[in-house]
Amino acid sequence: MNTEDLIKQLSNDAADVTVLRPPLVRASVWVLLSVTSVVIAVWVFGLRPDIKIKLSEWRFVSEQFLTILTAVMAAFGAFCAVVPGRHKALIYLPFVPLVLWVSVLGYGCFLDSAATGEQSAFLIDWMCFPAIVMVGALPAMAMVFMLRRGAPMYPRLAVALGGLAAAAAGNFGLRFFHMVDAGLLVLIWQFGSVVLLSIIAGCCGHRIHNWTSVTDELKTA
Repeated sequence: MNTEDLIKQLSNDAADVTVLRPPLVRASVWVLLSVTSVVIAVWVFGLRPDIKIKLSEWRFVSEQFLTILTAVMAAFGAFCAVVPGRHKALIYLPFVPLVLWVSVLGYGCFLDSAATGEQSAFLIDWMCFPAIVMVGALPAMAMVFMLRRGAPMYPRLAVALGGLAAAAAGNFGLRFFHMVDAGLLVLIWQFGSVVLLSIIAGCCGHRIHNWTSVTDELKTA
């Protein structure tokens, strides 16, 4: 068999291939689904009674802005990580708002300490972790489904960024109904929960997203 006949046979037997949409488009779809999910969750739990006051405070607004920006950029980075040939710098872009977010939270801790003249007491908030998991569950499932249609070039990093996006979205929704605003509590229990969930997702990345999962997704597509 000559080369031309081989190419023709391979092309005739090849299955149809669906080209993935650009990462920016896929991230936009994920954000739309996640925002809808978070709004429903906040509606179920109910808005905190002091929400109007909180929306006038620069700390609350800036923390929420950086939280949702981290979620959006992490989703974009995750989708870039499953497309071969994408510049690797785009994958690490979410760490910019993440660092700004933790910086604002750290500054909030400093302001709280300066206002009281002493360090804030270390309290336990058992609601943060499960609440973030519940609010971020649907965004997380949507992220896994969408990531599994891409190539597992960096499976751990891609899934870790996907977990960061979902957890940040969950934390964003949590702040609208959970009345905990002390800087140290937010930094440790809320931001800490987001980081922990991202690490757990990254550790499971090779199990969630691999070439076998891609093949299974193509078969069911």
